[in-house]
Amino acid sequence: MEWILRIILPLAGLTLGWSIRWLYARFQLTASEQRADRIKQDAIKEAEAKKKEIFLEAKEQVIRERNQQERETRERRAELQRYERRVLQKEEALEKKTNQVEKVEQQAVERNRLLDEREQELEKEEDRYRKELERISGLSVNEAKALIIADLENDAKHDALALINKIEQEANLTAEKKARDILVTTIQRVAAEVTGDVTVTTVNLPNDEMKGRIIGREGRNIRTLETLTGVDIIIDDTPEAVVISCFDPVRREIAKVSLERLIIDGRIHPARIEEVVSKVSKDISQKIFEEGEKVLFDVGIHNISQEAIRALGRLYFRTSYGQSVLYHSKEVAVIAGILAAELGVNRELAKRGALLHDIGKGAESDSDMNHAEIGMDMARKMGEDPRVINAIGSHHNDIEPSCVEAVLVQIADAISAARPGARRETLDNYIKRLENLENIAEGFIGVDKAYAIQAGRELRIIVNNEALNDDQSKGLAKEIAKKIENDLRYPGRIKVTIIRETRIVEYAR
Repeated sequence: MEWILRIILPLAGLTLGWSIRWLYARFQLTASEQRADRIKQDAIKEAEAKKKEIFLEAKEQVIRERNQQERETRERRAELQRYERRVLQKEEALEKKTNQVEKVEQQAVERNRLLDEREQELEKEEDRYRKELERISGLSVNEAKALIIADLENDAKHDALALINKIEQEANLTAEKKARDILVTTIQRVAAEVTGDVTVTTVNLPNDEMKGRIIGREGRNIRTLETLTGVDIIIDDTPEAVVISCFDPVRREIAKVSLERLIIDGRIHPARIEEVVSKVSKDISQKIFEEGEKVLFDVGIHNISQEAIRALGRLYFRTSYGQSVLYHSKEVAVIAGILAAELGVNRELAKRGALLHDIGKGAESDSDMNHAEIGMDMARKMGEDPRVINAIGSHHNDIEPSCVEAVLVQIADAISAARPGARRETLDNYIKRLENLENIAEGFIGVDKAYAIQAGRELRIIVNNEALNDDQSKGLAKEIAKKIENDLRYPGRIKVTIIRETRIVEYAR
Protein backbone atom coordinates (compact mmCIF):
# COMPACT_ATOMS: atom_id res chain seq x y z
CA MET A 1 0.00 0.00 0.00
CA GLU A 2 2.80 2.28 0.86
CA TRP A 3 4.56 1.76 -2.46
CA ILE A 4 1.28 2.51 -4.21
CA LEU A 5 1.07 5.83 -2.39
CA ARG A 6 4.68 6.55 -3.33
CA ILE A 7 3.65 6.10 -6.95
CA ILE A 8 0.25 7.81 -6.86
CA LEU A 9 1.28 10.89 -4.89
CA PRO A 10 3.98 12.03 -7.35
CA LEU A 11 1.64 11.36 -10.25
CA ALA A 12 -1.07 13.37 -8.52
CA GLY A 13 1.41 16.19 -7.88
CA LEU A 14 2.49 16.23 -11.52
CA THR A 15 -1.07 16.18 -12.66
CA LEU A 16 -2.01 19.04 -10.33
CA GLY A 17 1.05 21.12 -11.45
CA TRP A 18 0.30 20.57 -15.07
CA SER A 19 -3.36 21.55 -14.51
CA ILE A 20 -2.34 24.74 -12.72
CA ARG A 21 0.11 25.69 -15.52
CA TRP A 22 -2.53 24.94 -18.14
CA LEU A 23 -5.08 27.10 -16.34
CA TYR A 24 -2.53 29.92 -15.98
CA ALA A 25 -1.63 29.72 -19.67
CA ARG A 26 -5.28 29.72 -20.58
CA PHE A 27 -5.81 32.74 -18.44
CA GLN A 28 -2.84 34.51 -20.09
CA LEU A 29 -4.13 33.66 -23.55
CA THR A 30 -7.55 34.95 -22.73
CA ALA A 31 -6.03 38.20 -21.40
CA SER A 32 -3.88 38.57 -24.55
CA GLU A 33 -6.89 38.03 -26.79
CA GLN A 34 -8.85 40.63 -24.88
CA ARG A 35 -5.92 43.05 -25.08
CA ALA A 36 -5.57 42.39 -28.82
CA ASP A 37 -9.29 43.04 -29.27
CA ARG A 38 -8.98 46.35 -27.44
CA ILE A 39 -5.96 47.36 -29.54
CA LYS A 40 -7.84 46.38 -32.68
CA GLN A 41 -10.85 48.41 -31.65
CA ASP A 42 -8.66 51.38 -30.77
CA ALA A 43 -6.86 51.11 -34.16
CA ILE A 44 -10.17 50.97 -35.98
CA LYS A 45 -11.43 54.04 -34.11
CA GLU A 46 -8.16 55.91 -34.76
CA ALA A 47 -8.27 54.99 -38.46
CA GLU A 48 -11.82 56.23 -38.70
CA ALA A 49 -10.86 59.48 -37.03
CA LYS A 50 -7.83 59.89 -39.35
CA LYS A 51 -9.98 59.14 -42.35
CA LYS A 52 -12.46 61.81 -41.36
CA GLU A 53 -9.61 64.28 -40.76
CA ILE A 54 -8.04 63.58 -44.16
CA PHE A 55 -11.39 63.85 -45.86
CA LEU A 56 -12.01 67.22 -44.23
CA GLU A 57 -8.56 68.50 -45.23
CA ALA A 58 -9.07 67.32 -48.82
CA LYS A 59 -12.44 68.99 -48.92
CA GLU A 60 -10.94 72.25 -47.62
CA GLN A 61 -8.09 72.02 -50.18
CA VAL A 62 -10.61 71.50 -52.99
CA ILE A 63 -12.55 74.53 -51.80
CA ARG A 64 -9.38 76.67 -51.63
CA GLU A 65 -8.25 75.61 -55.12
CA ARG A 66 -11.72 76.28 -56.50
CA ASN A 67 -11.68 79.78 -54.97
CA GLN A 68 -8.16 80.39 -56.36
CA GLN A 69 -9.23 79.32 -59.83
CA GLU A 70 -12.29 81.50 -59.70
CA ARG A 71 -10.16 84.48 -58.60
CA GLU A 72 -7.60 83.89 -61.39
CA THR A 73 -10.43 83.51 -63.88
CA ARG A 74 -11.88 86.86 -62.83
CA GLU A 75 -8.45 88.53 -63.11
CA ARG A 76 -7.86 87.07 -66.57
CA ARG A 77 -11.31 88.14 -67.67
CA ALA A 78 -10.59 91.67 -66.43
CA GLU A 79 -7.16 91.71 -68.15
CA LEU A 80 -8.73 90.51 -71.40
CA GLN A 81 -11.25 93.29 -71.20
CA ARG A 82 -8.43 95.83 -70.73
CA TYR A 83 -6.58 94.38 -73.74
CA GLU A 84 -9.74 94.60 -75.80
CA ARG A 85 -10.14 98.26 -74.91
CA ARG A 86 -6.49 98.97 -75.80
CA VAL A 87 -6.80 97.14 -79.13
CA LEU A 88 -9.89 99.13 -79.96
CA GLN A 89 -8.09 102.37 -79.08
CA LYS A 90 -5.09 101.41 -81.20
CA GLU A 91 -7.30 100.43 -84.12
CA GLU A 92 -8.99 103.81 -83.93
CA ALA A 93 -5.62 105.61 -83.75
CA LEU A 94 -4.25 103.52 -86.63
CA GLU A 95 -7.29 104.32 -88.73
CA LYS A 96 -6.75 108.02 -88.08
CA LYS A 97 -3.07 107.76 -89.02
CA THR A 98 -3.94 105.79 -92.15
CA ASN A 99 -6.24 108.58 -93.21
CA GLN A 100 -3.50 111.13 -92.54
CA VAL A 101 -0.96 109.08 -94.51
CA GLU A 102 -3.31 108.84 -97.42
CA LYS A 103 -3.74 112.59 -97.38
CA VAL A 104 0.05 113.07 -97.19
CA GLU A 105 0.54 110.63 -100.09
CA GLN A 106 -1.93 112.53 -102.17
CA GLN A 107 -0.11 115.76 -101.36
CA ALA A 108 3.25 114.10 -102.17
CA VAL A 109 1.94 112.89 -105.52
CA GLU A 110 0.75 116.39 -106.31
CA ARG A 111 4.07 117.87 -105.19
CA ASN A 112 6.05 115.35 -107.31
CA ARG A 113 3.96 116.25 -110.32
CA LEU A 114 4.72 119.92 -109.75
CA LEU A 115 8.42 119.13 -109.24
CA ASP A 116 8.57 117.12 -112.46
CA GLU A 117 7.04 120.01 -114.31
CA ARG A 118 9.52 122.39 -112.66
CA GLU A 119 12.44 120.07 -113.47
CA GLN A 120 11.44 119.95 -117.12
CA GLU A 121 11.29 123.73 -117.20
CA LEU A 122 14.72 123.95 -115.53
CA GLU A 123 16.22 121.49 -118.03
CA LYS A 124 14.92 123.64 -120.86
CA GLU A 125 16.40 126.74 -119.20
CA GLU A 126 19.72 124.89 -118.60
CA ASP A 127 19.92 123.87 -122.26
CA ARG A 128 19.23 127.45 -123.30
CA TYR A 129 21.85 128.84 -120.89
CA ARG A 130 24.41 126.19 -121.93
CA LYS A 131 23.97 127.06 -125.59
CA GLU A 132 24.27 130.73 -124.74
CA LEU A 133 27.47 130.12 -122.69
CA GLU A 134 28.99 128.03 -125.50
CA ARG A 135 28.20 130.83 -127.94
CA ILE A 136 29.72 133.49 -125.66
CA SER A 137 32.88 131.52 -124.50
CA GLY A 138 33.55 129.71 -127.73
CA LEU A 139 34.11 126.44 -125.75
CA SER A 140 32.15 123.23 -125.89
CA VAL A 141 30.99 121.42 -122.75
CA ASN A 142 33.76 118.81 -122.99
CA GLU A 143 36.41 121.48 -123.43
CA ALA A 144 35.13 123.40 -120.40
CA LYS A 145 35.14 120.16 -118.32
CA ALA A 146 38.72 119.43 -119.36
CA LEU A 147 39.77 122.94 -118.36
CA ILE A 148 38.08 122.66 -114.95
CA ILE A 149 39.60 119.18 -114.35
CA ALA A 150 43.06 120.53 -115.16
CA ASP A 151 42.60 123.36 -112.64
CA LEU A 152 41.38 120.92 -110.00
CA GLU A 153 44.32 118.61 -110.71
CA ASN A 154 46.81 121.45 -110.20
CA ASP A 155 45.11 122.48 -106.96
CA ALA A 156 45.17 118.84 -105.73
CA LYS A 157 48.88 118.50 -106.54
CA HIS A 158 49.63 121.73 -104.66
CA ASP A 159 47.62 120.60 -101.63
CA ALA A 160 49.27 117.14 -101.75
CA LEU A 161 52.76 118.68 -101.79
CA ALA A 162 51.86 120.93 -98.87
CA LEU A 163 50.48 117.94 -96.95
CA ILE A 164 53.60 115.86 -97.71
CA ASN A 165 55.87 118.68 -96.48
CA LYS A 166 53.82 118.99 -93.31
CA ILE A 167 53.96 115.23 -92.69
CA GLU A 168 57.73 115.19 -93.28
CA GLN A 169 58.26 118.08 -90.86
CA GLU A 170 56.10 116.40 -88.20
CA ALA A 171 57.96 113.11 -88.75
CA ASN A 172 61.32 114.85 -88.36
CA LEU A 173 60.21 116.54 -85.16
CA THR A 174 58.79 113.29 -83.79
CA ALA A 175 61.91 111.33 -84.75
CA GLU A 176 64.17 113.91 -83.14
CA LYS A 177 62.12 113.89 -79.93
CA LYS A 178 62.04 110.08 -79.86
CA ALA A 179 65.81 109.89 -80.39
CA ARG A 180 66.35 112.50 -77.65
CA ASP A 181 64.14 110.54 -75.24
CA ILE A 182 66.02 107.30 -75.95
CA LEU A 183 69.41 108.96 -75.45
CA VAL A 184 68.34 110.70 -72.23
CA THR A 185 66.88 107.48 -70.84
CA THR A 186 70.04 105.59 -71.74
CA ILE A 187 72.33 108.17 -70.10
CA GLN A 188 70.20 108.20 -66.95
CA ARG A 189 70.38 104.40 -66.66
CA VAL A 190 74.19 104.37 -66.85
CA ALA A 191 76.32 105.67 -64.01
CA ALA A 192 79.78 104.14 -64.15
CA GLU A 193 82.98 105.32 -62.54
CA VAL A 194 85.22 106.10 -65.50
CA THR A 195 88.07 108.34 -64.30
CA GLY A 196 91.51 106.87 -63.65
CA ASP A 197 95.17 107.71 -63.15
CA VAL A 198 97.36 109.52 -65.68
CA THR A 199 101.12 109.03 -66.27
CA VAL A 200 102.54 109.24 -62.74
CA THR A 201 102.00 107.16 -59.62
CA THR A 202 102.98 108.02 -56.05
CA VAL A 203 104.22 105.36 -53.63
CA ASN A 204 104.06 106.22 -49.93
CA LEU A 205 107.09 105.40 -47.74
CA PRO A 206 107.07 104.57 -44.03
CA ASN A 207 109.94 107.05 -43.47
CA ASP A 208 112.51 109.07 -45.40
CA GLU A 209 115.28 106.58 -44.56
CA MET A 210 113.64 104.17 -46.99
CA LYS A 211 114.67 106.46 -49.88
CA GLY A 212 118.34 105.66 -49.28
CA ARG A 213 117.65 101.92 -49.25
CA ILE A 214 115.69 102.21 -52.50
CA ILE A 215 118.59 104.05 -54.14
CA GLY A 216 121.15 101.55 -52.78
CA ARG A 217 124.91 101.65 -52.85
CA GLU A 218 125.98 103.85 -55.79
CA GLY A 219 122.37 103.73 -57.02
CA ARG A 220 122.41 100.01 -57.94
CA ASN A 221 118.99 99.24 -56.46
CA ILE A 222 117.14 102.04 -58.24
CA ARG A 223 118.96 101.31 -61.52
CA THR A 224 118.01 97.64 -61.29
CA LEU A 225 114.37 98.46 -60.62
CA GLU A 226 114.24 101.00 -63.47
CA THR A 227 115.97 98.58 -65.85
CA LEU A 228 113.67 95.66 -65.05
CA THR A 229 110.41 97.64 -65.13
CA GLY A 230 111.23 100.31 -67.74
CA VAL A 231 110.02 103.27 -65.62
CA ASP A 232 111.54 106.42 -64.18
CA ILE A 233 111.66 106.54 -60.39
CA ILE A 234 111.82 110.11 -59.11
CA ILE A 235 113.15 110.55 -55.58
CA ASP A 236 113.14 114.20 -54.47
CA ASP A 237 112.56 116.22 -51.31
CA THR A 238 108.92 115.21 -51.08
CA PRO A 239 108.57 113.70 -47.59
CA GLU A 240 107.79 110.00 -47.40
CA ALA A 241 106.92 109.64 -51.09
CA VAL A 242 108.44 108.35 -54.33
CA VAL A 243 107.05 109.16 -57.78
CA ILE A 244 106.98 106.57 -60.59
CA SER A 245 106.64 108.03 -64.11
CA CYS A 246 105.98 106.06 -67.29
CA PHE A 247 103.65 106.36 -70.27
CA ASP A 248 102.95 102.59 -70.14
CA PRO A 249 100.43 101.99 -67.34
CA VAL A 250 101.19 98.27 -67.13
CA ARG A 251 104.90 98.85 -66.53
CA ARG A 252 104.03 101.62 -64.09
CA GLU A 253 101.74 99.28 -62.16
CA ILE A 254 104.40 96.54 -62.06
CA ALA A 255 106.95 99.03 -60.69
CA LYS A 256 104.49 100.36 -58.10
CA VAL A 257 103.48 96.93 -56.75
CA SER A 258 107.07 95.69 -56.78
CA LEU A 259 108.28 98.72 -54.86
CA GLU A 260 105.49 98.38 -52.29
CA ARG A 261 106.32 94.70 -51.74
CA LEU A 262 110.03 95.46 -51.39
CA ILE A 263 109.27 98.16 -48.82
CA ILE A 264 107.11 95.75 -46.80
CA ASP A 265 109.69 92.95 -47.08
CA GLY A 266 112.59 95.22 -46.17
CA ARG A 267 115.13 93.22 -48.20
CA ILE A 268 116.09 95.54 -51.04
CA HIS A 269 118.99 94.40 -53.24
CA PRO A 270 119.32 93.59 -56.98
CA ALA A 271 118.69 89.84 -56.65
CA ARG A 272 115.58 90.37 -54.49
CA ILE A 273 114.37 93.15 -56.81
CA GLU A 274 114.66 90.84 -59.83
CA GLU A 275 112.78 88.08 -57.99
CA VAL A 276 109.95 90.41 -56.85
CA VAL A 277 109.60 92.06 -60.29
CA SER A 278 109.33 88.64 -61.95
CA LYS A 279 106.62 87.51 -59.52
CA VAL A 280 104.72 90.79 -59.76
CA SER A 281 104.84 90.61 -63.58
CA LYS A 282 103.13 87.21 -63.43
CA ASP A 283 100.57 88.52 -60.95
CA ILE A 284 99.80 91.55 -63.12
CA SER A 285 99.48 89.29 -66.18
CA GLN A 286 96.98 87.17 -64.24
CA LYS A 287 95.14 90.29 -63.08
CA ILE A 288 94.95 91.49 -66.68
CA PHE A 289 93.27 88.21 -67.67
CA GLU A 290 90.93 88.35 -64.66
CA GLU A 291 89.89 91.94 -65.42
CA GLY A 292 89.12 90.93 -69.00
CA GLU A 293 87.03 87.98 -67.83
CA LYS A 294 85.26 90.15 -65.25
CA VAL A 295 84.16 92.78 -67.75
CA LEU A 296 82.98 90.06 -70.15
CA PHE A 297 80.92 88.51 -67.34
CA ASP A 298 79.49 91.91 -66.33
CA VAL A 299 78.43 92.72 -69.88
CA GLY A 300 77.23 89.18 -70.64
CA ILE A 301 79.44 88.40 -73.65
CA HIS A 302 80.84 84.89 -74.23
CA ASN A 303 82.78 82.91 -76.84
CA ILE A 304 85.80 85.18 -77.10
CA SER A 305 89.45 84.18 -77.49
CA GLN A 306 92.05 84.41 -74.72
CA GLU A 307 94.04 86.89 -76.78
CA ALA A 308 91.02 89.19 -76.86
CA ILE A 309 90.46 88.71 -73.11
CA ARG A 310 94.06 89.75 -72.40
CA ALA A 311 93.75 92.72 -74.75
CA LEU A 312 90.62 93.81 -72.89
CA GLY A 313 92.33 93.30 -69.53
CA ARG A 314 95.25 95.53 -70.58
CA LEU A 315 92.72 98.31 -71.11
CA TYR A 316 92.27 98.31 -67.32
CA PHE A 317 95.63 100.10 -67.07
CA ARG A 318 95.02 102.40 -70.05
CA THR A 319 93.50 105.88 -69.71
CA SER A 320 92.32 108.48 -72.19
CA TYR A 321 91.96 112.03 -70.82
CA GLY A 322 91.84 110.49 -67.37
CA GLN A 323 89.08 108.07 -68.40
CA SER A 324 89.78 104.35 -67.86
CA VAL A 325 89.58 102.74 -71.30
CA LEU A 326 88.26 99.42 -69.90
CA TYR A 327 85.48 101.09 -67.90
CA HIS A 328 84.81 103.30 -70.91
CA SER A 329 84.47 100.21 -73.16
CA LYS A 330 82.16 98.55 -70.62
CA GLU A 331 80.03 101.67 -70.37
CA VAL A 332 79.86 101.95 -74.17
CA ALA A 333 78.70 98.32 -74.33
CA VAL A 334 75.95 98.94 -71.76
CA ILE A 335 74.78 102.10 -73.54
CA ALA A 336 74.84 100.41 -76.96
CA GLY A 337 72.85 97.48 -75.57
CA ILE A 338 70.19 99.80 -74.14
CA LEU A 339 69.94 101.77 -77.39
CA ALA A 340 69.70 98.55 -79.43
CA ALA A 341 66.93 97.25 -77.17
CA GLU A 342 65.01 100.54 -77.52
CA LEU A 343 65.34 100.45 -81.33
CA GLY A 344 64.65 96.74 -81.69
CA VAL A 345 67.95 95.79 -83.40
CA ASN A 346 70.51 93.08 -82.57
CA ARG A 347 71.40 93.86 -78.94
CA GLU A 348 74.12 91.24 -78.52
CA LEU A 349 75.88 92.34 -81.70
CA ALA A 350 75.80 96.00 -80.63
CA LYS A 351 77.19 95.15 -77.16
CA ARG A 352 79.96 93.00 -78.64
CA GLY A 353 81.05 95.67 -81.13
CA ALA A 354 80.91 98.35 -78.42
CA LEU A 355 82.99 96.36 -75.92
CA LEU A 356 85.66 95.59 -78.54
CA HIS A 357 85.70 99.02 -80.23
CA ASP A 358 88.90 100.13 -78.39
CA ILE A 359 90.53 96.70 -78.18
CA GLY A 360 93.31 97.94 -80.46
CA LYS A 361 94.56 100.11 -77.59
CA GLY A 362 95.31 96.95 -75.59
CA ALA A 363 97.15 95.12 -78.37
CA GLU A 364 100.83 94.40 -77.92
CA SER A 365 101.86 95.81 -81.28
CA ASP A 366 104.27 98.46 -82.56
CA SER A 367 102.34 98.95 -85.79
CA ASP A 368 101.91 102.40 -87.31
CA MET A 369 98.17 101.79 -87.69
CA ASN A 370 95.73 103.56 -85.38
CA HIS A 371 93.89 101.64 -82.70
CA ALA A 372 90.72 101.26 -84.82
CA GLU A 373 92.68 99.57 -87.62
CA ILE A 374 94.57 97.37 -85.15
CA GLY A 375 91.28 96.42 -83.50
CA MET A 376 89.75 95.51 -86.88
CA ASP A 377 92.75 93.33 -87.69
CA MET A 378 92.51 91.58 -84.31
CA ALA A 379 88.75 91.02 -84.63
CA ARG A 380 89.21 89.63 -88.14
CA LYS A 381 91.81 87.14 -86.90
CA MET A 382 89.52 86.13 -84.02
CA GLY A 383 86.74 85.32 -86.51
CA GLU A 384 84.32 88.00 -85.32
CA ASP A 385 81.17 88.89 -87.24
CA PRO A 386 81.81 91.32 -90.15
CA ARG A 387 79.38 93.76 -88.54
CA VAL A 388 81.44 93.73 -85.33
CA ILE A 389 84.58 94.38 -87.38
CA ASN A 390 82.86 97.26 -89.14
CA ALA A 391 81.70 98.73 -85.81
CA ILE A 392 85.29 98.65 -84.49
CA GLY A 393 86.71 100.32 -87.59
CA SER A 394 83.99 102.94 -88.01
CA HIS A 395 83.66 104.23 -84.44
CA HIS A 396 85.98 107.16 -85.34
CA ASN A 397 84.71 107.34 -88.97
CA ASP A 398 87.90 105.77 -90.35
CA ILE A 399 85.54 103.71 -92.53
CA GLU A 400 81.86 104.06 -93.28
CA PRO A 401 79.45 102.20 -90.95
CA SER A 402 77.61 99.43 -92.80
CA CYS A 403 74.91 98.56 -90.25
CA VAL A 404 72.72 100.09 -87.56
CA GLU A 405 74.76 98.44 -84.79
CA ALA A 406 77.93 100.23 -85.97
CA VAL A 407 76.13 103.59 -85.78
CA LEU A 408 74.92 102.74 -82.26
CA VAL A 409 78.53 102.03 -81.24
CA GLN A 410 79.49 105.51 -82.51
CA ILE A 411 76.67 107.11 -80.55
CA ALA A 412 77.42 105.15 -77.35
CA ASP A 413 81.13 106.02 -77.64
CA ALA A 414 80.30 109.72 -77.95
CA ILE A 415 77.89 109.59 -74.99
CA SER A 416 80.43 107.85 -72.73
CA ALA A 417 83.27 110.19 -73.68
CA ALA A 418 81.31 113.44 -73.66
CA ARG A 419 79.11 113.18 -70.59
CA PRO A 420 80.12 115.41 -67.64
CA GLY A 421 82.86 113.94 -65.46
CA ALA A 422 83.85 111.19 -67.88
CA ARG A 423 87.04 112.81 -69.06
CA ARG A 424 89.23 115.08 -67.02
CA GLU A 425 91.10 118.28 -67.89
CA THR A 426 92.72 120.78 -65.57
CA LEU A 427 90.54 123.74 -64.63
CA ASP A 428 93.03 126.34 -65.89
CA ASN A 429 93.36 124.70 -69.31
CA TYR A 430 89.60 124.34 -69.50
CA ILE A 431 88.90 128.02 -68.72
CA LYS A 432 91.72 129.20 -70.97
CA ARG A 433 90.42 127.13 -73.88
CA LEU A 434 86.93 128.60 -73.50
CA GLU A 435 88.32 132.14 -73.34
CA ASN A 436 90.42 131.53 -76.43
CA LEU A 437 87.36 130.26 -78.28
CA GLU A 438 85.38 133.41 -77.48
CA ASN A 439 88.34 135.71 -78.24
CA ILE A 440 88.87 134.14 -81.66
CA ALA A 441 85.24 134.70 -82.59
CA GLU A 442 85.07 138.26 -81.22
CA GLY A 443 88.17 139.19 -83.27
CA PHE A 444 86.17 139.02 -86.52
CA ILE A 445 84.33 142.05 -87.92
CA GLY A 446 80.55 141.97 -87.53
CA VAL A 447 80.53 139.77 -84.40
CA ASP A 448 78.55 141.30 -81.52
CA LYS A 449 78.86 138.51 -78.94
CA ALA A 450 80.33 135.02 -78.69
CA TYR A 451 79.56 132.32 -76.14
CA ALA A 452 81.37 129.03 -75.60
CA ILE A 453 78.77 126.53 -74.38
CA GLN A 454 78.41 122.77 -73.74
CA ALA A 455 81.85 122.50 -72.11
CA GLY A 456 83.52 124.16 -75.08
CA ARG A 457 82.04 121.81 -77.67
CA GLU A 458 79.91 124.53 -79.27
CA LEU A 459 80.65 128.18 -80.06
CA ARG A 460 77.50 130.26 -80.45
CA ILE A 461 78.04 133.62 -82.20
CA ILE A 462 75.59 136.51 -82.55
CA VAL A 463 76.41 138.78 -85.51
CA ASN A 464 75.23 142.27 -86.47
CA ASN A 465 72.50 141.88 -89.09
CA GLU A 466 73.29 145.31 -90.58
CA ALA A 467 77.01 144.60 -91.00
CA LEU A 468 76.63 141.08 -92.47
CA ASN A 469 74.11 139.45 -94.76
CA ASP A 470 73.25 135.71 -94.84
CA ASP A 471 75.94 134.79 -97.38
CA GLN A 472 78.59 136.71 -95.47
CA SER A 473 77.50 134.96 -92.25
CA LYS A 474 78.03 131.55 -93.88
CA GLY A 475 81.52 132.60 -94.92
CA LEU A 476 82.23 133.95 -91.42
CA ALA A 477 81.35 130.57 -89.88
CA LYS A 478 83.82 128.79 -92.14
CA GLU A 479 86.58 131.34 -91.39
CA ILE A 480 86.08 131.03 -87.61
CA ALA A 481 86.07 127.21 -87.77
CA LYS A 482 89.28 127.27 -89.82
CA LYS A 483 91.01 129.66 -87.39
CA ILE A 484 90.01 127.47 -84.42
CA GLU A 485 91.49 124.44 -86.17
CA ASN A 486 94.77 126.30 -86.82
CA ASP A 487 95.16 128.06 -83.44
CA LEU A 488 93.73 125.68 -80.81
CA ARG A 489 94.18 122.08 -79.73
CA TYR A 490 91.11 120.32 -78.36
CA PRO A 491 89.56 116.82 -78.10
CA GLY A 492 86.66 115.91 -80.38
CA ARG A 493 85.13 118.68 -82.47
CA ILE A 494 83.69 122.15 -81.89
CA LYS A 495 80.40 123.23 -83.45
CA VAL A 496 80.29 126.84 -84.72
CA THR A 497 76.78 128.31 -84.80
CA ILE A 498 76.11 131.76 -86.34
CA ILE A 499 72.91 133.55 -85.30
CA ARG A 500 71.77 136.50 -87.43
CA GLU A 501 68.36 137.92 -86.69
CA THR A 502 66.41 141.04 -87.64
CA ARG A 503 64.51 142.62 -84.78
CA ILE A 504 62.12 145.52 -85.49
CA VAL A 505 60.45 147.27 -82.55
CA GLU A 506 57.61 149.80 -82.74
CA TYR A 507 55.43 151.22 -79.96
CA ALA A 508 51.71 151.93 -80.16
CA ARG A 509 50.90 155.08 -78.24
